Amino acid sequence: MLTLGFMASHGGSGMKTILEAIQQGLNAQAVVFIGNNKNSSAFEVAAQYHLDCHHLSSKTHPDPEQLDHAICSILERYQLDLLVLSGYMKKLGPITLKKFSNRILNIHPSLLPNHGGQGMYGDRVHQAVIDNNEKQSGASVHIVTDEYDQGPVLNQKTVLVDENDTVDTLREKVKAVEGKLYVDTLSKIINGDIILEK
Repeated sequence: MLTLGFMASHGGSGMKTILEAIQQGLNAQAVVFIGNNKNSSAFEVAAQYHLDCHHLSSKTHPDPEQLDHAICSILERYQLDLLVLSGYMKKLGPITLKKFSNRILNIHPSLLPNHGGQGMYGDRVHQAVIDNNEKQSGASVHIVTDEYDQGPVLNQKTVLVDENDTVDTLREKVKAVEGKLYVDTLSKIINGDIILEK
């Protein structure tokens, strides 16, 4: 059984889909949630599923290194197999990245390596896809490293881009597959179809 921790900044929709899948039989347990925005609805979702919840941000720890230490310290308590980022909008620090190397997953709203990197998130990604007249987009689950969206891609799901799509409609198409893709990726890790480097 995989032991999971989560981090999110806003709604945590991917986290919610995974938590629902665990209730429906996914062989994992969710134990801890860290959010950097104490007013986000992700806290309500995490509490609803009885995760231990922690607010850690630049407000609680103005010094970035102290914040990194605090995040890592809390996560270490839970002996996590994987840390799942669900719309966590801050870059993780080197202490946490080293401690959980190859065990932090993120989901990105494009078919990486297309439209990844610093500053490429949310609607900026969808706008770039439309501006380039691309025929398809999608979502990618990847390993988090110290470079934005540069870690190994574990799994992808494609959506077709219609010539009439707008940023709003494309966002909804991609959002519709993100949670399922996350669950599928975790299932493949559990089943041994995806092997994570040690």
